Amino acid sequence: MFRINYDALGITASLACAIHCAILPLMLTSLPVFGINIIHNYFFEYCMIGLAFVVGMYALYHGYKKHHHKTLPVVFFSAGISFLLLKELFHNYHIWLLIPAVGLIVAAHYINYRLCRKADHCHASDCTHT
Repeated sequence: MFRINYDALGITASLACAIHCAILPLMLTSLPVFGINIIHNYFFEYCMIGLAFVVGMYALYHGYKKHHHKTLPVVFFSAGISFLLLKELFHNYHIWLLIPAVGLIVAAHYINYRLCRKADHCHASDCTHT
């Protein structure tokens, strides 16, 4: 059976977001000449943040409910998403908000991954750990 590691997917999505935010403006500065504006496209930015949120919450919920019952990854993830949203509101501090956002989101997924691997038994009666 094919299984997706949602923490790895979340880390990949977070790193892809960081690469998009850091490198895309440098490589694609000629796109506005052709009428394409992906660099400061708010719809695209909020969709990417939404995608990171949905994937991240699914991975963290799965880890919390079925494996470790720890809230630390959710706290880190929530702080990271908050920094991403602040990055969209305060454009002058874009890079200063992006760096901790990506770091916190990647850390949340990594901590969740490690806690899931360390959990060798269920900690509560509501576990569906298999």
